[in-house]
Amino acid sequence: MHTVALALSDGVPLYELAAPCAIFGAPRPDTATTWYDFRVCGPAGARVDRWFRAATEHTYEDLVGANTVVVPACHDGDLRPPADLVAAVRTAYDNGARVMSICTGAFVLAEAGLLDGRRAATHWRHAPTLAARYPAATVDPAVLYLDEGRVLTSAGKAAGTDLCLHVVRRDHGAAVANQIARQLVTPPHRDGGQAQYVATTEPTSSYDQLAPVLDWALDHLDHPITVEDLAARAHLGTRTLNRHFHARVGTNPLQWLHTQRLRRAQHLLERTDLSVDLVAQRAGFGTAAALRRHFRRTFDTGPDAYRRTFAADKPATWRQPSPG
Repeated sequence: MHTVALALSDGVPLYELAAPCAIFGAPRPDTATTWYDFRVCGPAGARVDRWFRAATEHTYEDLVGANTVVVPACHDGDLRPPADLVAAVRTAYDNGARVMSICTGAFVLAEAGLLDGRRAATHWRHAPTLAARYPAATVDPAVLYLDEGRVLTSAGKAAGTDLCLHVVRRDHGAAVANQIARQLVTPPHRDGGQAQYVATTEPTSSYDQLAPVLDWALDHLDHPITVEDLAARAHLGTRTLNRHFHARVGTNPLQWLHTQRLRRAQHLLERTDLSVDLVAQRAGFGTAAALRRHFRRTFDTGPDAYRRTFAADKPATWRQPSPG
């Protein structure tokens, strides 16, 4: 069984503990064939925020043998991580573990040397400090999370949920991640990055104006869709549409469409027995060759291998979404 260890340290914020506990520590979803052995590891009596004391039976000695280590935010006045936690995380990585951080947990990974030569995310407020203190890391203050293989980092607080769901999606497929997201009443995947949360002057009306356009596009993914088509639906010029898209979802229309097509392809590969050619058509890629190219570029695997890994036991019959 795959062991996930949550690294507890004194003063860790409660919010950063919530996502790993709720996602990796939840009972096995109906759509999953295997699940995680989840444990919280840390010093006895460690403070959680200002209100609680931890009573975990696992220490950092249990952490070093885990398959995945989750490092939430670690707070002291200068963002200096505890040396015993840094050493345990480094040992776990050297033993073959996948290591992921939430918010300022990235400082632990950086101190352990795991971000050297890698891109890294942390809360936008602390990104300049991380970049200045650890120049061997390439800090990206705009993204919600980054997957660098065995080292993954996320931005502040809620972005930890995005990263945890991403890991579930990587380990167990989109259907399992979507089921957990529905239980948590959260999007299975948020588009865009931190920039949309730092500051914005866009009126709420511009967000509302895009909602029916997004719904229409999702209902017509199997058809060619251009930026001009979306702009016409929104009764906007293309430049104005781009501006509203960045404010609403943090990315441009074409990238958003591409992401939705890949999600549709994942769903069809997991939940239906359609051929790869038909999956490509239903998801809007046109040909199997195009689907394979984009799928491999994004997921580092092909559609056939993805289906063998994540397909449900009883494929459903595909139904074309009704026109909107």
